[in-house]
Amino acid sequence: PLGFVFNTNQIIPGLEKGLEGKEKGDSFQAVVAPTDGYGERREELINEIPRSNFPGDVEIKPGMSFQAVSHHGPVSFTVQGVENETVVADFNHPLAGQTLHFDVTVVGVRAATDEEIVGATQPHAGCDGGSCSGCGAH
Repeated sequence: PLGFVFNTNQIIPGLEKGLEGKEKGDSFQAVVAPTDGYGERREELINEIPRSNFPGDVEIKPGMSFQAVSHHGPVSFTVQGVENETVVADFNHPLAGQTLHFDVTVVGVRAATDEEIVGATQPHAGCDGGSCSGCGAH
């Protein structure tokens, strides 16, 4: 089961909308468009990184995932290609641009505790305003 606090950006907006008003025992299917999921793919999030930024003893191949540190904190990327001097890195979320399909059964609904609300609304390291939907930290 996945627990979350409503209206705190802990899950993608499309799934949260589908869960609104549901009660324990409710089952449904949700289809979430990219705009309500992890966003559309953005070409400006594909960048070249100097090969020298990677450990020399690592054989880098397309499809590999890495984590880097930016001025906003940790960010993940997937290798799209490897050139002699550069690595082509895709900083899009792996599910960006995809329509998502969920089969959901609500196993419980309750009011959040004060501690859960505070924890859910505090900004997390590397995320702006507590929303991690685009930073790749989760």
